[in-house]
Amino acid sequence: MHSFSINTQTHTQFVDITGKIQSVLSVLKIDNGVIIVFIPHTTAGITINENADPDVVSDMADALERAVPWKAGYRHSEGNAAAHVKASLMGSSVQIIVEKGKLQLGTWQSIYFCEFDGPRTRDVWISAIE
Repeated sequence: MHSFSINTQTHTQFVDITGKIQSVLSVLKIDNGVIIVFIPHTTAGITINENADPDVVSDMADALERAVPWKAGYRHSEGNAAAHVKASLMGSSVQIIVEKGKLQLGTWQSIYFCEFDGPRTRDVWISAIE
């Protein structure tokens, strides 16, 4: 397993971590197989989506805010219930095929860390299945 930290700057933020994950493949010494990228946090998630138009991640953040507004009378006493719900909607892991040492993503795909309770320092864990 390999891990790295990411510092988010805003309350809600989608951070493209594709390049960082690609660089980890040589550390893990994986040429062909599958990697699992896991986010060990309950108010952050991960997703794969379009990288060509920055409006896509803005639209995703806006849609999640409309669906799960920050203030909506939640019972969770810490005041970040919306972040927990959004993290569950996005998910805590993705699997990506690796072939010849390269992530096998579609032409317009990137891997995004999804912050919903920032700014914070977060961890990303990566494990290989060969």
